[in-house]
Amino acid sequence: MANTNLSNAKRAKNDEFYTQLSDIENELKHYKNHFAGKVVYCNCDDARESNFFRFFQKKFNDYGLKKLITTSYNENGHGSVLVYEGDTNGNGKLDDNEVKVSELKGNGDFRSEECIELLKEADIVVTNPPFSLFREYISTLVQYDKKFLVIGNLNAVTYKEIFPLLKENKLWLGYTYFQGGAAYFIGDPSLYDETKISNPKNAYIKDGKLFWRVNGVRWFTNLEHSKRNEEIILYKKYTPEEFSKYDNYDAIEVSKVCEIPKDYNGVIGVPISFFDKYNPSQFEIIGQMANTNITETNFGYPFVDGKKKYARILIRKK
Repeated sequence: MANTNLSNAKRAKNDEFYTQLSDIENELKHYKNHFAGKVVYCNCDDARESNFFRFFQKKFNDYGLKKLITTSYNENGHGSVLVYEGDTNGNGKLDDNEVKVSELKGNGDFRSEECIELLKEADIVVTNPPFSLFREYISTLVQYDKKFLVIGNLNAVTYKEIFPLLKENKLWLGYTYFQGGAAYFIGDPSLYDETKISNPKNAYIKDGKLFWRVNGVRWFTNLEHSKRNEEIILYKKYTPEEFSKYDNYDAIEVSKVCEIPKDYNGVIGVPISFFDKYNPSQFEIIGQMANTNITETNFGYPFVDGKKKYARILIRKK
């Protein structure tokens, strides 16, 4: 319910929900070595509200950035572009007059010609893009061969545009995942009356801001981080009695990642949360069973004894 309402509200309010600074700090600290001498572009942000801009402006020298660019979207008018190139006046402070602000010709849509030109200039893109446009957003970054660290929903791993990138190790999940598998985004408090959410944990107002809980949020990236080298510790032993096979594919069903059998060398079906711990040196991705659109890598929904299971990722030990 909360996710559906958030999606509707974001469309109605130009996706004006912002990531908490603490969540940005917790993830970005694992990538510091990637940023020296780089141009960072936040192409789905309002720099007046965006904690991404604030983070990189504050960490500009510490991360050794060359330039920080942010563009914001304005549905009914002109978007804006902000450029920060560090402490240009040499006073050691973060001064507003060091940020160059200009108006875009268009509305600031990340797909527009002028935003694509800025994308071409960038080395790394870091932002929270519209979830409803996630497929097209990632495809745009891949088309222009950009490094990136962005936020999306875990269910996106099954999208036909996203799954092949994961399978081919051109995309993976970030270092951290949000506490309890959910993130709180900051939004306009006037939206609170529209949510009709009975559970106060899903949405609340604090210090005049709306905090909205969204389940299944993850970081998506093609920047290397140390967690990708951590192996999953396997302890279970395979028995045909405990691990049933799918009715429609030659693989065993494993409903919990921690219960992957250590001595089974065939194909294994695991939950999509497997990508939180996926080590490409330990496992290979065979395909998925996620929907009825049969392809070379998707084999229909998984069934065991006639009962439909949730989406599964098909893996095999190396």
